Amino acid sequence: MPRPLARVLALLELLQSGGVRTVGELAGRLDVDERTVRRYVGHLLDLDVPVESVRGRYGGYRLAPGYRLPPLMLTDEEALAVLLGLAAGRQAGLTTATATASETAAAKIRRVLPERTRPRLDALLGSLAFTAPPGEAAAPDATVLLSIADAVAHHRPVVVRYTSGDGRHGERTLHPHGLVAHSGRLYVTATEPATGAERTFRLDRMSGARVLPGSFTPPVGQPDPAQRLLTALATAPYRHEVSLRVQGSAERIRSRLPPAVAVVTELPPAADADPAAEPWHRVALRVERLDWLPGVLAALDLPFTIEHPDELRDLVESLGRRLVDSARRGA
Repeated sequence: MPRPLARVLALLELLQSGGVRTVGELAGRLDVDERTVRRYVGHLLDLDVPVESVRGRYGGYRLAPGYRLPPLMLTDEEALAVLLGLAAGRQAGLTTATATASETAAAKIRRVLPERTRPRLDALLGSLAFTAPPGEAAAPDATVLLSIADAVAHHRPVVVRYTSGDGRHGERTLHPHGLVAHSGRLYVTATEPATGAERTFRLDRMSGARVLPGSFTPPVGQPDPAQRLLTALATAPYRHEVSLRVQGSAERIRSRLPPAVAVVTELPPAADADPAAEPWHRVALRVERLDWLPGVLAALDLPFTIEHPDELRDLVESLGRRLVDSARRGA
């Protein structure tokens, strides 16, 4: 490729990265003088690439907002980042209902890669293994996802057609606050204006979304959407309501009982407590089954007290006897 043409393409690549680039900055990056930069900009304009001139102290050149360039130029690192992101999204289950979109997008990117780059990236993607199985969660509709995102960004109410976990269908009006990705699913945290209740909704259960005119004022001083989702998951109604007191750091407790599973609250120290001792925390969780909790408590290896239910106390005692029997059997 002739050197001036290569520099014109390099200029296009710099402008595609976004923002306003000063003439001096472009000249330094391209290793040419400022007059040559202006000539290269003229070449791009001749090719109908909409380069805008920005005046002022911090002026320079930029691409017109919203213009879709036919030649998408990516460096090796950028192409690798995009392809890895697509692969990770498919693995995590974070795709839209058009499941083939990520595959066709990756194919288009590979098709326009230079011959020297494509085999190396294909080799990487072909040899990459994941420790977790592929996500199998139902994917949301792309139109629904984009509509909800627009409503969140501009604080607009939205009407959705929603199917609840028990199979009931209906329309809901929501004031959406944030989108959260968790365990291969996309959720929206929202307030239902009719009741004032704060709720979380799965986007894959929405079959339609319509943004309404007007706007709402988001709540002030509330936890961020991710924390609200984790709290909602941890306090969802299940068969058993468990309350424990555990002595140790909150970080150590959450290593086995993360925020999506349990709510951990530090308790005030007793009047006669040792100031150097670890604090006590109340751990509250709701679960459908109790049989997995004794093993988690044993793995924590921290002092604990079971407040309720008594059934959990029996399960912990049973596990303790089995552990003692197994240890003695070895001797």
